[in-house]
Amino acid sequence: MPFLTDVFTLSNGVQIPKIGFGTWQVPDGEPAYDATRAALDAGYRHIDTARAYGNEASVGRAVRDSGIAREDVFVTTKLPAEVKDHDEALRSFEETTAALGFETVDLYLVHAPWPWTEIGKDCREGNRAVWKALEEIHADGRARAIGVSNFSVADLDSVRETAEVTPHVNQIRWFVGHTQAETTAYCRENGILVEGYSPLATGGLVDDEAITTVADRYGRTAAQVALRYLLHKDVLPLPKSTTPARIVENADLDFDLTPQDVATLDALTRE
Repeated sequence: MPFLTDVFTLSNGVQIPKIGFGTWQVPDGEPAYDATRAALDAGYRHIDTARAYGNEASVGRAVRDSGIAREDVFVTTKLPAEVKDHDEALRSFEETTAALGFETVDLYLVHAPWPWTEIGKDCREGNRAVWKALEEIHADGRARAIGVSNFSVADLDSVRETAEVTPHVNQIRWFVGHTQAETTAYCRENGILVEGYSPLATGGLVDDEAITTVADRYGRTAAQVALRYLLHKDVLPLPKSTTPARIVENADLDFDLTPQDVATLDALTRE
């Protein structure tokens, strides 16, 4: 499947596979291990996890056990959102690499601009502090690329005021009907790749009537059309599933949407 081998090129020249396999809400142990192995067996070469998911150890073990060379699997993980201290960020990264069983990661993200228990809190100073830690990790070669997640335009502007490295990636909630136009445009203008998590609206688009109508014209599922839409917009989708057949289906996106169908999808709105 071509999109599993196609890549986006980040602003620092690092190549990242165009489809990632998400592991949010996949429990540690057998579920995370089996899902990751199924994704790798299906041809995925980009795996996305996070310290907050609690499954780094199982994800890392699945990558190691797959028989695929480590340099051929792009692994993303994230600094917990509540960490807003430079030294604590460095310690957290060491704990993450120990859990994964890797000395390096391919992409390391600040999971959110504020703690999940205090959404909207002003953490500008803390974000600048942890970004300095990520810049050091990047400079040392322990992360090939660095970025953020859930950052708005204001959050990005604040970090960039003191940054030496502009974030390479911003991973945000992005799907048909919820495309975060302002943040997406800002990222494009500044060479920041947008990754879309929950690209199926946590399953909410799978049975969407309007998307299904479009999908029927291609002999595809609504999920496949929704994911193909992200790629059409140069947004990297991170679909998640624990069902092997669905994992394969989510990567089978070798078809083109017509301009008319893209316009139909553009007009949809969803929270």
